[in-house]
Amino acid sequence: MRILLSIFTAALALLPVSPAFAQTLTPFRVGISDAVNTVLPVWMAQEGGFYAANGLQVEIVNMGGGSRGAKELQAGKIDVMRVGMSSVVQANRAGGDLRLVASMSNVIRFVIATAPEVKTATDLKGGVVGVSAFGSESDATVTLALERFGMTRADVTVKEYGGGAKRLAAVRSGEIKATAINEPTTSQAREQGVNILIDLAAEQIPWLFSGVVVRRGDLKQRRDLMLRFLRAVIEGNYLALTDAARAKAVLARELNVKSQKIVDISYQDFRAQSPPDMTISMPGVDNVLKISADSGSRNTDDYIDGSVLMELSKSGFFTAMQKKYGKL
Repeated sequence: MRILLSIFTAALALLPVSPAFAQTLTPFRVGISDAVNTVLPVWMAQEGGFYAANGLQVEIVNMGGGSRGAKELQAGKIDVMRVGMSSVVQANRAGGDLRLVASMSNVIRFVIATAPEVKTATDLKGGVVGVSAFGSESDATVTLALERFGMTRADVTVKEYGGGAKRLAAVRSGEIKATAINEPTTSQAREQGVNILIDLAAEQIPWLFSGVVVRRGDLKQRRDLMLRFLRAVIEGNYLALTDAARAKAVLARELNVKSQKIVDISYQDFRAQSPPDMTISMPGVDNVLKISADSGSRNTDDYIDGSVLMELSKSGFFTAMQKKYGKL
């Protein structure tokens, strides 16, 4: 028996050990503002096993709004938030200390959808306009759209309404007069015959629309964890950009969308707008500050930290990604 046990133990020692079992995975909570196509790199990193490969056990949590997620991040209830820069500006103005360290989208991705009775911008006056949460990208986009119409927020009542699907339902019922939505909700709205008053997504306006946001203290105290997460999610981005079939399957599942046409549109929209290395657009930073900073700081360093991407670049990580997936 002892001889057999020794042989069995020796045989086990020769078997390859999966990295996921060779180390203890560190629990890591990632917040998302809503289930939209810009979240795809986060989901694809899970799909590809890249979190586990980097020693992380990631839980993805829908926060129901970017600015809400930023507050939870500042409170230490999540480790990273996928959110736009407008929410960072609002959180830091309220005493927070967050930094956007990488970008998943450098242009505005919203259209303004309106209720059946709203045919022109004038019809919006005195009505309710829905946003996911105050200080979010949808909130900032509404301000920008109103400026285009020669209006201000004083001309309407802006209210928080949560996720895009809920806001679209409120528009269709006439409960609110307008809202800002993005894919896949935009395509669903078009299929349902909802009026699109202005398509800001088509204009390719530079904007820090979706990014990886962390607490500034964690860039020193837990930098290795932040680097590991960035490696995983950037590889998820490369996988999403190069494996369309797999990416579309993940989008369909995570967005709970049955229409292949809407999945295709959502993926093409993602692919056209996503920077492979998650580089940060400085013109996008400037545009956010014009709309969101108000009387607060306009110093870029108070909201953005490019040191993590720089460290990854110096380490040869991006070169390795290009060799593995091809230059995008």
